Amino acid sequence: MHLQDMCMRRFPTTPRKKSRIEIIPMIDVMMFLLVFFVLLSINVIPALGLKVKLPISSQVQENHPPVKVQLGIPAEGAYMLDGEPVANLSQLAAQLIQRKQAASHGIAVVIHGDESASLQRLVDVMDVLKSNGIEAMTISAKRK
Repeated sequence: MHLQDMCMRRFPTTPRKKSRIEIIPMIDVMMFLLVFFVLLSINVIPALGLKVKLPISSQVQENHPPVKVQLGIPAEGAYMLDGEPVANLSQLAAQLIQRKQAASHGIAVVIHGDESASLQRLVDVMDVLKSNGIEAMTISAKRK
């Protein structure tokens, strides 16, 4: 053997495969991180409040919201009290008194008035509410 043959020896070459980057596992990891951070932020945000230990009192009073009553004032015709027609103001007053007595924590009236209803109808309803000791009243409207 010649020296030249020994130095020039060639090994069989294997064909190289083209390398690929698989992105599906990376997508799985990113989705896992997204879910992890969303769940973590949901649980952490309420814990950011100030923790206090409330003092003890023998005269503590529970705060119960009043029962909401829906009162509709159409342009014409009968009033609507929680979806039921009421013929006149005296019947309206009687039904409001019944609901006030049935609700242990009072009632709050939400008035849904038609835009073309007369102002006098609204004032009449407000007089009925005030004369029966119902102070909590709200007039509903839609945003412009």
